[in-house]
Amino acid sequence: MPRLRTLLVPLVCLVLLALAPTASSAPPERPPDTVLPLLVTRGHAPAAALLAREGSTTHYAQAGAGISRWDHFRAGSITKTFLATVVLQLAAEHRLSLSDTVEQHLPGLVRGQGNDGRALTLRALLTHTSGLYDFTADTDGTVPVTALQAVRLALTHPPADRGRFSYSNTNYVLLGLIIRQVTGHSYATEAERRIIAPLRLTGTSFPGSRTSLPLPHGHAYTAGGRDVTDLDPRVAGAAGELVTTLADLDRFYAALLGGALLPPRWLREMLDTRATHGAYGMGVFPEKLPCGTVVWGHNGHISGSYVRTAATVDGRRVLTFRVNTDEIADPGLEPAVLAAEFCPRIS
Repeated sequence: MPRLRTLLVPLVCLVLLALAPTASSAPPERPPDTVLPLLVTRGHAPAAALLAREGSTTHYAQAGAGISRWDHFRAGSITKTFLATVVLQLAAEHRLSLSDTVEQHLPGLVRGQGNDGRALTLRALLTHTSGLYDFTADTDGTVPVTALQAVRLALTHPPADRGRFSYSNTNYVLLGLIIRQVTGHSYATEAERRIIAPLRLTGTSFPGSRTSLPLPHGHAYTAGGRDVTDLDPRVAGAAGELVTTLADLDRFYAALLGGALLPPRWLREMLDTRATHGAYGMGVFPEKLPCGTVVWGHNGHISGSYVRTAATVDGRRVLTFRVNTDEIADPGLEPAVLAAEFCPRIS
């Protein structure tokens, strides 16, 4: 989920200044290559990797051992961008409306403790303005649950203020159920048919209850160092189940923001952050970097993996980086990596 960050402008500026070209016969390193090792040394990740894409040109870098360009890994909440894309495609096909209530598609399900599906729209779910409690706050994202169990767990708590941005994985679990209700197929089947197959994302899958990762893959660790490479994806479900690769995420976000997956009207809807006062669109969020550049994307946090994808609004330039652990110890490093890629170099 997007986290509140203090963008450490002095840190970013110092990093960028350090990357100014020097006289050398060797080609200069790309700026993010120099920042990437800090995710290991200061961020305390066992290993980190990034893949940048501009048009048809890609650039890969890594730091630390036990990670590779071709690895499959868990992408956590980046799953939400896939789910939001499917819902907006269904809206474009007039098979649902964003003003539909949850009650219209899942009658009687969202009731209790002040929660009422008759008052919640699909738009509210997509933008995290429903007020529904985040079920993972009770499970700590480590207990496998079915979609109905996740929703019922959330409904044992009163909602937050409706209409205000409050990030909740429960919203996207409900969207997964609504996709099934509207199409007759699971959200995984619809995403595979509508996104994964057309874009040839050969390393991307919805594993369901499969605990192992496809080959090749490295190991994944908690912040405390415990190996959690094998994990039941039902800890996150439709809110964070996805398994993917660096190349597939770059290709997906380039296609999405480039207009290949949604008609212009619906892509504008996805990027509209007015309901959240700039915090979140629908399955994506903007981040303004210290140089003024705004990038769009999502992050993914699941046990053993942290991933971040960001792209220019036209999708022409994309960066995905990952670490094989839960957290980056220094929160200033993420904006530093993005700034090093997307901000002009200081010379």
